[in-house]
Amino acid sequence: MIYCVYVLFITIFVVIDQFSKKLIVSNFKLNEVVPVIKGFFNLTYVRNYGAGFSILQHATAFLLALTVIACVVLTYLLLTTEKKDLLSKVCYLLIISGAIGNFIDRVRFSYVIDFLDFKIFGYDYPVFNIADSFITVGCVLLIVKMLWEARHAKN
Repeated sequence: MIYCVYVLFITIFVVIDQFSKKLIVSNFKLNEVVPVIKGFFNLTYVRNYGAGFSILQHATAFLLALTVIACVVLTYLLLTTEKKDLLSKVCYLLIISGAIGNFIDRVRFSYVIDFLDFKIFGYDYPVFNIADSFITVGCVLLIVKMLWEARHAKN
């Protein structure tokens, strides 16, 4: 039964990601910029042929293989983590969902659709998408949890 819940959450997160990308592709021209909050947040439709921060440009096969390996490892962790460790399980679900969302783009198009464009404290942050947000939030929460546990294990 619990496996069905995991699949349900991953499916919901992937659908949210893919739907958001579909909206952008259907309503924006490539490289079109639409200010949402002037000087802070734009919707900008770009294609990313690499990974985060556009590294590994056009290394699609490598990125696909890396995603499969990451998803297998994370699924193993998800299934073997203690039931009471809900935060870790949520982190794994977020990371897996984001990885699958970007995997779908790479398989379909050989690039990832990005559109969230922030300028923070004068720094024009690289454009990203909802799947990237899932991965980032999952990773940050997992790191914070591990640091918290390590700090309290010393005491």
